[in-house]
Amino acid sequence: MTGRSFQTLVALVLSACWALALGFVHWKGDVPFLDRTEGALTDLRMIARGERAAPDLVTIVAIDDVTAGKKGGYPLPRADLAAIVDAIARFEPRVIAVDLLLLDHGNGRGDAALAQVFDKRPTAIAAAAVFPEAKQLIATEEGGPVAGLPRAERFLLPLKEFADHAAVGVVNLTTDKSGTPRGAPMLFRTDDKIELSFPLRVAALATGSEPTIEADSMMLAGRHIPMDIGHVLPLIFYGRHGTIRTISASSLLDGEVAAEAVRNRIVVIGATVTGSGDVFSTPFDPVMPGVEIIATAIAHLMTGDGILRNRLTRAADAIIAIALTLLLVGLLAWQRSAVGLFSILAALLIWMAANFAAFSHGIWSSAALPVAAAAPPAILFGAVQLWLNRRRAQYFAKKSELLQQFQAPALRKWLTKNPEFLLEPVHQDAAIIFIDLSGFTSLSETLGLDTGLQLLKDFHALVDREVVARGGVITSFLGDGAMILFGLPESSVDDARNAALCCVDLCNRAERWIESLPPSIASRTGFKVGAHFGPIIASRLGGGSYQHITATGDSVNVASRLMEVAAEQRAALAVSDDLLRQAGPECALFELGVLTGPRETRIRGRSRALSVWLWRND
Repeated sequence: MTGRSFQTLVALVLSACWALALGFVHWKGDVPFLDRTEGALTDLRMIARGERAAPDLVTIVAIDDVTAGKKGGYPLPRADLAAIVDAIARFEPRVIAVDLLLLDHGNGRGDAALAQVFDKRPTAIAAAAVFPEAKQLIATEEGGPVAGLPRAERFLLPLKEFADHAAVGVVNLTTDKSGTPRGAPMLFRTDDKIELSFPLRVAALATGSEPTIEADSMMLAGRHIPMDIGHVLPLIFYGRHGTIRTISASSLLDGEVAAEAVRNRIVVIGATVTGSGDVFSTPFDPVMPGVEIIATAIAHLMTGDGILRNRLTRAADAIIAIALTLLLVGLLAWQRSAVGLFSILAALLIWMAANFAAFSHGIWSSAALPVAAAAPPAILFGAVQLWLNRRRAQYFAKKSELLQQFQAPALRKWLTKNPEFLLEPVHQDAAIIFIDLSGFTSLSETLGLDTGLQLLKDFHALVDREVVARGGVITSFLGDGAMILFGLPESSVDDARNAALCCVDLCNRAERWIESLPPSIASRTGFKVGAHFGPIIASRLGGGSYQHITATGDSVNVASRLMEVAAEQRAALAVSDDLLRQAGPECALFELGVLTGPRETRIRGRSRALSVWLWRND
């Protein structure tokens, strides 16, 4: 397994563990630090889905500002409340739900009148649960259907004289950190008793059946109602305040309400008067009356038009979170280019579209959990990969910079653009120059290793500067000498001329350099240069592990032998007539020193003589 594969495997395993841990906690209950994020994303999905028509089954009778103004303020006297309930009862509603806490005694006659009017139609009245301040909901430890029920310290129950004439239900809601109601618990308990929620009590009266409690669900009138952890009914709002049909209690008392708005419907009485404090923030309305939230929960129970969120959807959320996390990390490992980023973006868009489609069709799939599961591993893995890639790039840059020092600059650039350069040998004409130090072998026996090495470095640097300045290529440094070509990687009409001028430059610079050496070294050091122009074979030589670019052929041998001619004739440079004729008279070689010749010269290892010119610095 390669290092990159191992890194990817480790990243996938760690990412899966992180996503699995988050998914398990989400399956057991909400992840607290994601509560606000999930709430915001739920609001966005709800707004994007848009408002929907509320069912015609529920009507709200609002004790509003007009009603309070006519009756002398809020809360209303019990007699006035009794008159409102009585007016509703005359229209024969299915159920009357009084979303008001009747905890204290009022006027004796008013209390009695209110209690008596409750007997006219099936009626439910509100109670409240009081929870510890440290934690709003405390789950029970028992198993079975009631496991996970919120445990209250006590219940605030209506007066007995009212409770004897009406059913009682708890009105508490669960809210997120922003205060938006997200669910209505269906069951509440203290240490010694269990109470039904107000919406469930109303729905039970409306259907004429008692609910059967099951694990994370219940049966009501033969219909299965799935619920979230703790028997919480998830809430999804129909729209702004008034989306559920709302009529003023004042209009009802004045006889301005049609009977059809009330008959055979569930009528919820609640306060919408300014300053009552019973308001909540929702995606559609920042001051939604609590009575409309309760009416929404009742409508969900009666029609089944709520949103599904239970253990099964939470398990699906966990699976999606793990899959999305592994997918994003895998895509990052697979492609670190634009293709990989596009694939990641496409995967996220597909997930977002699927999540919104599920929400629009009544399935509350978590949006925050997959993001929380996938984002940290993907970001961390991406950051580590960027860091490793940067280190790898720096390593290769240094390696490339180092390797480039072993190849001529012109050839480096050419090989970068044309990696297959000289894989097949090339026949062409070129100018070849050889330069060599004289006496260095015997001199190195008396010089120290460091001194000899520094001497070679200085000489090689001198040759490199002059050759590069004239556009030549050093194919190799041969100990105390060098082989130079003019005609690679591409030949030109100026190759011979540039080679001739380079020969003169090398001679002049080498002579001055030798003069700058200590007399004991300078007196024993010399140099010789041979140059020729002719056909060569340029190719790559070497094995599979190492190759170098060089030139072979008779012309190369001639240029090398011309150094011997220069040394025998005590000249700095021996150059063939072929090179000078190809360079042309405009190279001004005659003006840069003393040039003698041409003379026919025998070349070692060659049967025919060669016309050679000798050059000495004037």
